[in-house]
Amino acid sequence: MSGFSAEWLALREPYDAAACSAAVRDATIASIAGLDPVAIVDLGTGTASGLRALAPLIPARQTWRLVDNDLSLLARAADTARPARVQVTAVPVDLAHDLEAALDGAVDLVTTTALLDLVSAAWVERLAVECAARRLPFYATLSYDGRMEFTPQDAGDAAIIDAFNTHQRTDKGFGPALGPKAAGEAITRFTTVGYFVDRQPSDWVFGPQDREIQNEVLTGLAAAAREIGGARLDDIVGWLTRRRDLVAAGRSSMRIGHIDLFARPTEMRRPDRSQSNSTSPSRR
Repeated sequence: MSGFSAEWLALREPYDAAACSAAVRDATIASIAGLDPVAIVDLGTGTASGLRALAPLIPARQTWRLVDNDLSLLARAADTARPARVQVTAVPVDLAHDLEAALDGAVDLVTTTALLDLVSAAWVERLAVECAARRLPFYATLSYDGRMEFTPQDAGDAAIIDAFNTHQRTDKGFGPALGPKAAGEAITRFTTVGYFVDRQPSDWVFGPQDREIQNEVLTGLAAAAREIGGARLDDIVGWLTRRRDLVAAGRSSMRIGHIDLFARPTEMRRPDRSQSNSTSPSRR
């Protein structure tokens, strides 16, 4: 699952990398220390930014299963530059229906980037149950949490943010999306199945020099507000014009809240990890 253009993913990638929590990332890497090779599944991989961020930090040989239903992005992901010790397989999967197929086989770690806020509570529960059945650790970065700050402030900010957060909870292909509640729901579901969960903020921070991504974010916010009907069109256009003028003048900064989390089982997967332990045998 992706739903984003390759251009947008490329623009945001360096900001994603800067935002990610080093503490949560390091806990993730520590959980697979000593495994060689290590098998990793990247759900909703897009162009494989998760691989580019994590693979160079893992000294072991690695096999990555890159999973998405966007064939164009998946082709780019398969061609991504990577360390020589990393092998990649690109797998087209509709995660809304075939999550279990994505997780079956030899897996030591499940990871995803900017996916959880797009999926439903039922899907996150399913993910937690399936990971627990296989005793797989789970690492999720950059789940949007509803926080958004603009400097300087504008009178129209609150209405646009509220409209955007409402839009985030609409169906993105998995049922009603969790939006800003995603990280909290994931923590609850993984805790329920006996996992320990580490979480840290991983906010995007855009300074006055970051004009291009600020303008893209502002356009996306305005489009979401228009689509959801959360404000009058004239008010949306006026807000977008004022904020773009601030960006052009080098006077605009933004902070957009995200959460990174790492969920680890009380016991890691056994050496017979090539066997499927899916709780949904009818899907295999």
